[in-house]
Amino acid sequence: MKYKKIFPLLASVALLSMTMVSCDALKRFFNTDLEDEDYIVGQLYADEFVQEQPVRPSGGNNRRPSGNNTPGHTTGIELNDKDNPKLYSAIDSWYGTPYLYGGCTTSGIDCSCFVGKIFKSVYGVSLNRTANDIQKNMDKFINRNSLKEGDVLFFTNSNGKVSHVAIYLKDDMFVHSSTSNGVSISSLNNSYWKKHFYKGGRHKSVTTKY
Repeated sequence: MKYKKIFPLLASVALLSMTMVSCDALKRFFNTDLEDEDYIVGQLYADEFVQEQPVRPSGGNNRRPSGNNTPGHTTGIELNDKDNPKLYSAIDSWYGTPYLYGGCTTSGIDCSCFVGKIFKSVYGVSLNRTANDIQKNMDKFINRNSLKEGDVLFFTNSNGKVSHVAIYLKDDMFVHSSTSNGVSISSLNNSYWKKHFYKGGRHKSVTTKY
């Protein structure tokens, strides 16, 4: 009789223990996914895939001939005495690097890291890591008609969130890490970029002759 009473009790305890373990496992699983704030925020502000052909300025083929270290040659942009050669040299060193969300090396780089790398090497300025947070580093915000070389361009995604940053060059051209072409040159006249352009930002450490 004793065994008949004890067995159901032991079975109940075992079942309850298994249930508790399962609940804890599920809780850990959901907490790991849902509480990963960086992932959630990253997805909210992530770049959208934009299929486009890179801008190829007249006089350039967007390819770096061996042994040619002239600034701007890789991008195909013809420089004049007002352009910052240090800026274009820095761009040349990254030009063609593939896009990688969260990437920050020559194997793959996203838009915000690329802008940060350029600003650090050219202007000695450290910027925040995300596209949205780079706005906090700007000293002045400007509209499209007032853009100058070195201004940071902010773009929104379809959700209206700032999800992409770039650096303005001249003649409506800007350099960025594009989802479709990696580090490349695009135009503000492109239908997507024109529609999603939000504002320009200017940092006090950036000087220009324009």
